Amino acid sequence: MSKTAAWEHVPHGADIGVRGRGATLAEAFENAALALTAVITDPESVRARTAIEIACAAPDRELLLVDWLNAVVFEMATRQMLFARFDVTINNHSLAAKAFGEPVCRERHHPAVEVKGATLTGLAVRQLADNAYSAECIVDV
Repeated sequence: MSKTAAWEHVPHGADIGVRGRGATLAEAFENAALALTAVITDPESVRARTAIEIACAAPDRELLLVDWLNAVVFEMATRQMLFARFDVTINNHSLAAKAFGEPVCRERHHPAVEVKGATLTGLAVRQLADNAYSAECIVDV
């Protein structure tokens, strides 16, 4: 899978959808988080300098996606950081990850919007016909 096909934005009224694809469920979650970064800025402009550990759990993989994305939003907001790369491990319905990024630099990152959080709208986590995975939902901006 090429880097450009790993994530995308999905049109949705005033908010925006994020979708991650990957050969594994963990990779789809990583790419959904990368799509989240891309709502704010070009992920290529973010340097992966500092690693932040993130953990969450939920009763199913759909809610795990929402909890994961909201944990990333929380870390972005409280640490004033953007993330360029994610290493995710999923075991049942628990997720452990490292998010790699740097503090926001308004002059270099030109943040477009602030993501307030992931929602249950458009929430879908599924295995595709080619055995790859897709993870998506709408984020509130």
